[in-house]
Amino acid sequence: MTNNCQNKRLMVFFDLPTISREERRAAAGFRKELIGNGFSMMQYSVYTRYCHSDSVVKTHMMRLKRYVPSNGCVRALIITEHQFKSMEILAGESSKQEQNAPRQLSFL
Repeated sequence: MTNNCQNKRLMVFFDLPTISREERRAAAGFRKELIGNGFSMMQYSVYTRYCHSDSVVKTHMMRLKRYVPSNGCVRALIITEHQFKSMEILAGESSKQEQNAPRQLSFL
């Protein structure tokens, strides 16, 4: 049985064309929408957002589909917070946004 209340990460990977002025504008607009919707840059063209429930994941997936550019490649991956934290950094270090991610609260 899966736990639907697990904390999740919504990860967005994209490769957008930036040759023409219009394409650059669309790519910049997409990036601004991601940031405006609470996503943080993990690496170039890789953004992540913490989601405390499946309904929040659903909401942000619907929003993503509304503002994704028509050209290029955009992918989304939903993983648990546990899976995200088990990611191994092979070179470099985690960003400040990753280090300041929300922590799960426990009420006694």
